[in-house]
Amino acid sequence: MNLLKTLAAISSMTMLSRITGLIRDGLFSAYFGATATMDAYVQAFKIPNFFRRLFAEGAFSQAFVPILAEYRNSNSPQEVKELVDHVATVLVWALLLTCVIGVLGAPVLVLMFSSGFWGTAKFDVTVNLTRIMFPYIGFMSLVALSSGILNTWRRFKIPAFTPVLLNLSFIVAAFFSQEWFGKEKQIYALGWAVFVGGVLQLAIQIPPLVKIGMLPSLSWNPAFALRDPKVRRVLKQMAPAVMAVSATQISIMINSTWASFLPDGSASQLNYADRLMEFPSAMLGVALGTVLLPSLSAAKAHGDQQEYSSLLDWGLRLTFLLALPAAVGLLVLPDALTATLFHNGRFDAHAVHETAKAVAAYGVGLSGLILVKILAPGFYAQQDIRTPVKIAMVVLLVTQILNAIFVPFIHQAGLALSVGLGACVNAALLYRGLRQRGIYVPMQGWTRFFTKVLIALALMAATAYALSMQVDWLSMRSEKVLRVTILLGLILSCMLVYFGALFGLGFRMRDFRKISR
Repeated sequence: MNLLKTLAAISSMTMLSRITGLIRDGLFSAYFGATATMDAYVQAFKIPNFFRRLFAEGAFSQAFVPILAEYRNSNSPQEVKELVDHVATVLVWALLLTCVIGVLGAPVLVLMFSSGFWGTAKFDVTVNLTRIMFPYIGFMSLVALSSGILNTWRRFKIPAFTPVLLNLSFIVAAFFSQEWFGKEKQIYALGWAVFVGGVLQLAIQIPPLVKIGMLPSLSWNPAFALRDPKVRRVLKQMAPAVMAVSATQISIMINSTWASFLPDGSASQLNYADRLMEFPSAMLGVALGTVLLPSLSAAKAHGDQQEYSSLLDWGLRLTFLLALPAAVGLLVLPDALTATLFHNGRFDAHAVHETAKAVAAYGVGLSGLILVKILAPGFYAQQDIRTPVKIAMVVLLVTQILNAIFVPFIHQAGLALSVGLGACVNAALLYRGLRQRGIYVPMQGWTRFFTKVLIALALMAATAYALSMQVDWLSMRSEKVLRVTILLGLILSCMLVYFGALFGLGFRMRDFRKISR
């Protein structure tokens, strides 16, 4: 399999998701701005996302995919299907119980994530939104199961496309929010959009699962499925995985609490900045991680250590090649990006400035955020989850120390900076662990590679700064099309300078092709 071609296919689907996501966020800024009610939605949405990332896309995927890949390589299709059926049965029953508890216990959850809202009108709105959105964790956990199966069968496109459906649900809800709920309660349209989006994302997974013969058959008796040794093995692997992911998610929960004590609009501003950071993070980090984990698991199953190390080296080179210019873009163009995408409707100049600070702060740590998604699979495919656990605990402590230093002075930008710097520490420790265990041995040419990339970055950064300074981005609020056109021209110019410099220094696309089993 040509991994570069597969990465391009996944990234194209992810690009569609990110573009619809930017349209969604542009509508959010116009209709809801950076306001107290938008803060309530942002904080409420973090709660089901917390559990989704903790148990579904985090611990479950990291435990299930390597075991499924190993089992597929050594067992019959009927035995693999039995594993899928039993895991799905246990998962569905656990999710039903979790959703009931989450809906009933919404006030407690909101107090945990947004204690700064206590005693304000935002608290009640956040509780109501949490109850509407909490079932999303159920839908997305099943999506994680389906995606894990499809990715193991190298069917990457549908899992990469599914977030588009949530974005489309949001876009429709934003357009009709006042008509459906009235101006005072229009924020609830976003809550129901999450619910509907979860249903749609699960539904689109069903046809490809049927096609490969892996649509789970559920049982009314979860106790029988639990007695399956293979299921118990997945659950056993999940325990340390939960610990590994929980450190990051607990950090997010604490950051959410920090944000709830900041002035109205701060949580929303951080959320808009987070969306800009997630564009390159998803385009590269998530896509590369999706491609690498099954390929690494296959190399591990075949005992091919050289291929394993080569896959990691390929992923790291692509990350630095593409993540570093994205980080420079966030650092040099925060005002241009924020004003062009969000300076509409209820999103005023103050919100632009405050959001831009957080965007630039994310630029500092963007490479670390993406590198973690490349380095962590190096342990997960080895079914070593304990090492990332220990590292994550250290990172949790580092991140909160940084919060205590930065947040009192630069508010939401401090939260973004702490997350990014914590991710850089995480990536450094993961890298050291892979090297010390001999799992990853860098190939030759890294010094020459970095020198050329840094030269191209310097030229790109100078171009971005010089061109951006010629434009008063805030004054062009009424000229939306012109402002977008100028920003696109600026980004295209930067890309031409960067990749043109790399080409002149000897880089060729064929150098980054990678064939895997």
